[in-house]
Amino acid sequence: MMETPAYIHVKEQTLKRIDEKMPPEEELQDLAELFKVFGDGTRLKILYVLLCSEMCVYDIAAVLGMSQSAISHQLRVLKQMDLVKNRRDGKTIFYSLADDHIVTILSQGLDHIEE
Repeated sequence: MMETPAYIHVKEQTLKRIDEKMPPEEELQDLAELFKVFGDGTRLKILYVLLCSEMCVYDIAAVLGMSQSAISHQLRVLKQMDLVKNRRDGKTIFYSLADDHIVTILSQGLDHIEE
């Protein structure tokens, strides 16, 4: 429990609720890293492309008018954060969103800025 300084004007009940709701430091750092991933326009574009269809690097690059190298780099970041997954079909690797949480995050973020 947090020690309450004498000058603070917050009720003990509120401090207790904050203490109960506050995630552990490691989880807060992981959450901050997750939100950093959403802070890049190229990664957001890739996520929106994959929201519509599973695609290979070549097709994502063509759709976005970017180099395959740039797309591969961003896909690596998205994969490390478990936002995208891949599957191999012969020599081609296809990427898709990892789960429905990503759709929720994107739609709620867009809802928020459009209010």
